[in-house]
Amino acid sequence: MAITLGDMDFYETSPRHDLTYSDVFLVPSRSSVGSRMGVSLKPGDGTAATIPLVASNMNSVTGPRLAASLARRGGLGVLPQDLTRDTMDAAISWVRSQPTDLDSAIFLSPTDSVEHALLQVPPLKGHGVVLLDNGALVGVVDAERLGAALPGAELGDLVKRETHAIDRSEFATARELFDLLMARGVDCIAVTDGDTVVGSTSVKSALRSTLYTPALDREGKLAVAAALGINGDVEARARELVAAGASTLVLDTAHGHQDGMIAAVAKVAALNLGVAIAAGNVVTSAAVRDLVGAGASIIKVGVGPGAMCTTRMMTAVGRPQFSAVLETAATTRELGAHVWADGGVRYPRDVALALAAGASSVMVGSWFAGTIEAPGELRHDDAGALYKTSWGMASTKAVRARFGALEPYELARKELFAEGISGSKIYLDPARPSLDDLVDMITSGVRSSFTYAGATDLTEFHDRALVGIQSAAGYEEGKALPVSW
Repeated sequence: MAITLGDMDFYETSPRHDLTYSDVFLVPSRSSVGSRMGVSLKPGDGTAATIPLVASNMNSVTGPRLAASLARRGGLGVLPQDLTRDTMDAAISWVRSQPTDLDSAIFLSPTDSVEHALLQVPPLKGHGVVLLDNGALVGVVDAERLGAALPGAELGDLVKRETHAIDRSEFATARELFDLLMARGVDCIAVTDGDTVVGSTSVKSALRSTLYTPALDREGKLAVAAALGINGDVEARARELVAAGASTLVLDTAHGHQDGMIAAVAKVAALNLGVAIAAGNVVTSAAVRDLVGAGASIIKVGVGPGAMCTTRMMTAVGRPQFSAVLETAATTRELGAHVWADGGVRYPRDVALALAAGASSVMVGSWFAGTIEAPGELRHDDAGALYKTSWGMASTKAVRARFGALEPYELARKELFAEGISGSKIYLDPARPSLDDLVDMITSGVRSSFTYAGATDLTEFHDRALVGIQSAAGYEEGKALPVSW
């Protein structure tokens, strides 16, 4: 028996309090969907995204490289508002200049050391660096080989002697590229267009290109979103970002239901820039009505669920994320807008539950921070495990980056009331070190969730999803056993 609350069907019960993702589960329903690959994950939220994943506008999460990689698989990266105008323009331009069907090559010099290369790529199969000398291709070094070389060795001494490049004229489709790589028995390789290196690829990357549809803007370039604050000349900043090539604008502040945010959204919406406008963060239906009324088409939902966020412990402000998404999504559906569920996802199941609750996309932060493509260099701990550093956007570290130009007294005042974690080691998963690996895992799980519900697209999934409420023990029961019997 299903009990309906708002737009959601609950299995044999109804919630008496707000719920987070670990409090709920999906009940399987009769299904005629034969294959997970017959499912469409397109968000349909007015952005260019073809899968419902958005990389959070955090300095430790979304840089140009991650934004390009995610767009290539159909998601959307949001560049953070802390970037200077020149840095932001350069980042947007770089993303849009990258190939839509190939990886963005990591270019190094033949005289660079192995140690330097290992700051950017781990010594794992399927990865590598492309060596250029005055713009001319020297060769490719497989990342696996870096792990066996001396740290001070020059990369030029490690170049593969076999074929290290494929020209674009040799293949027309991703499938042809895959077959070509298999026939030549190579994995990581450079791709050229005449004398110019336009990217790199691997067997797995070519395979992925047959499965994913990239998120492209109106000019056929990789789509990228940009965040801006609500203070200062918001209109001028919005114009600048769109002129630079941003296909979605994200007005962002910790407390999205405030007069300043509503006014900023109205100003940007009045410009009629022809791009989707996201705004937040909020957790209530009333806030949604105010922001959509001001002109936002996407509402960022979530206060306090993020791994780097201490807002709830510092202020007691926030709301369990599943209930926040459920309520706000019902309101956006009524108003013709959409929800991005921002924060609190730690497993693919959480992404599926956010979509079942009505979100069109799910924002991912710290989960993506521990990938090769995230900003920052790779580091080793004392045991040799690879990690990157992540921090909250209200932390002391973020405050210093955002307000570093202030005089010492004003900067000190802002630092005094900073919140959030300034530095946390986010370890790379050895089995899934890249963003692509995580996207594969997440979308695979979500596609299967759709088939269990008998849904072929996002709308059907929300309509057909049947949600149950569980105890903490029920949640623990669902986890794989970490040790043997």
